Amino acid sequence: MTNIGFIGTGVMGISVVEHLLKNDHAVTVYNRTKAKAETLLTKGAVWAETPQNVAETSDIIFTMVGYPVDVEDVYYGEKGIFKADVANKVLIDLTTSTPSLAEKINQTAKEKHAEALDAPVSGGDLGAKKGTLTIMVGGDEQVFNDMKEIFQLFSSSLELHGPAGSGQHTKMANQIMVAGTMTGLTEMLVYAEKAELDLKKVVKTLSGGAAGNWSLENYSPRILKEDYSAGFFVKHFIKDLSIALDEAEKMGLNLPSTKLAKELYEQLSQKGHAEDGTQALIKLWWENE
Repeated sequence: MTNIGFIGTGVMGISVVEHLLKNDHAVTVYNRTKAKAETLLTKGAVWAETPQNVAETSDIIFTMVGYPVDVEDVYYGEKGIFKADVANKVLIDLTTSTPSLAEKINQTAKEKHAEALDAPVSGGDLGAKKGTLTIMVGGDEQVFNDMKEIFQLFSSSLELHGPAGSGQHTKMANQIMVAGTMTGLTEMLVYAEKAELDLKKVVKTLSGGAAGNWSLENYSPRILKEDYSAGFFVKHFIKDLSIALDEAEKMGLNLPSTKLAKELYEQLSQKGHAEDGTQALIKLWWENE
């Protein structure tokens, strides 16, 4: 049994912690809103009042929060992780954040005789529940190898992509691809409906051909049921695409399709759907029908 700390029990975090608990690990949790951790407390998790307290009682500390500013606060804030003695501990950030912040955390960890990995995930709430997340890791190879057994409790795909920050760069590549599949999925459904096709039949047919993809398989059933609950929030996708475009600009790249996807999601957010799931993009066309 390993003493694990987990900061951020949101839509995905709560499922990851459940997998850790099911495998007999002792888990200490912290979340800004304690009510969101209550389910985990009834299943055996222990509550901590601050991120610092989590770090003090844990050997491995996971963080999974919303935005880079939240990551910064959790690690460097007045009662943050780095206020604790983290020597010989491993700090793993599952948040989709910036490569530069991942590099900063890694450097600070080393100065404090700890290790850090940036390990953003893909797979949404369904992947978290099923334990089939894809994890993209940046950091030291030996630390990655040491953590594999823990990672495999809630993932089905796991890869080290290079030094600190590489996990975040890989997640940006992932989000660029997702942006394309989500706009394609949305426009496909809009077109098929206007052509008076049976949407369930269309989805079934396309899923078996070259148009098949994860977004089509997982989000089209939700759209057809008018289920716009968040497996991944619109507001967080806008954040991710903003990071991706900022990083692209630093590298001298122009990504017009990704820019357009971000603009569409910003329109969706401005219409009051920031808290919906990314499949709510269809509402730009269907909301008033």
